[in-house]
Amino acid sequence: MFEEEELQSKRNNNLRQSKSLIGSLSLSLSLFFFFFLCFFQSFQSYGPRPCRRFFFFTVHHRRFVTDEQIGPRVLESKEMAARSIIRSFGSLTALGRNSSPNFSANGLSSLSSDLKCGMALLSNRKLSTSILTPDSSGDAFPYDLLTKKTLISPERTLGQYQDLVIPVTNFQNEDKGFMVLAGDVFDVPIRKDIIHNVVRWQLAKRQQGTHSTKTLSEVSGTGRKPWNQKGTGRARHGTLRGPQFRGGCVMHGPKPRSHAIKMNKQVRRLGLKIALTARAAEGKLLVFDDLSLPTHKTKNIVNYYNQMDNTKKVLIVEGGPIDEKLKLATQNLHYVNIIPSIGLNVYSILLHDTLVMSRDALNRIVERMHTPINR
Repeated sequence: MFEEEELQSKRNNNLRQSKSLIGSLSLSLSLFFFFFLCFFQSFQSYGPRPCRRFFFFTVHHRRFVTDEQIGPRVLESKEMAARSIIRSFGSLTALGRNSSPNFSANGLSSLSSDLKCGMALLSNRKLSTSILTPDSSGDAFPYDLLTKKTLISPERTLGQYQDLVIPVTNFQNEDKGFMVLAGDVFDVPIRKDIIHNVVRWQLAKRQQGTHSTKTLSEVSGTGRKPWNQKGTGRARHGTLRGPQFRGGCVMHGPKPRSHAIKMNKQVRRLGLKIALTARAAEGKLLVFDDLSLPTHKTKNIVNYYNQMDNTKKVLIVEGGPIDEKLKLATQNLHYVNIIPSIGLNVYSILLHDTLVMSRDALNRIVERMHTPINR
């Protein structure tokens, strides 16, 4: 009798262990199918690189690209994926509830029915998705979580050498896409001492240095002694071309010379990068697809200038030869100046509070900044 009770207890223990093993196996299979379907849907929604774009989280290569600039299709896909995952968790919970009750004697039949129920829920998950809108119902994914920030946030830390994304437009305020600004040119640490030294070097070097005065030997006139040394009662003089006489020479006066001071090429280049970084950080750097105008009328530039906020002087930078219509349209405006990209300098950037550059000019400047310095 005692042996029969011991055998019955062993059978109960084995049955209990088999039930727990079957329950854990069913849960593992359910999780495996859930994640497989989620991965497959993200592969269909975001292209052949799901390792970088998984579920509704998108890893962007550039830092300052917002959800508004990704595109409506990608946003819809992200919202659809988010809602699908939320519903999948609900179906998974239902599946867990169905698989958690006590097993009957026939554990395999219960497992197969639970798996069929879970597979049906997971297979229909793709058909139950919808596109979210701001007017969606309360159970939708919260739309305010999709942040709407400016393209270049003023709260960002400068000098991190991070690439920036800036919109491209034209004089008609048309959207021409976006352009990436190199971080090693447009996001360098601000150094006021470098700017001071570069401006000082630039102003000193641009001095002509053609000032000249005549010495005693260069002044025209006779070299005869004007009167006798003694007997006249006047002061003694040996010439009338001295510095004390009208029309005479200038002693220790300026002569033609160069006022240029020495400055390393690396420091000059760094000064230009700092000036461009300052304008980009202030939001005063505008990139145009091209600088073409329909006519040569000055009102084309005046109308665009009136639409700009907090702008006093504008510097337009052209990549190649300056367009004749643009030149004629701006020659009567003292607050708008044009310069080719090869002549862009620190002093001109600081003299104008707004910088307008063409796409070609921007590429040329970045190429110039990346060119190795000849030793």
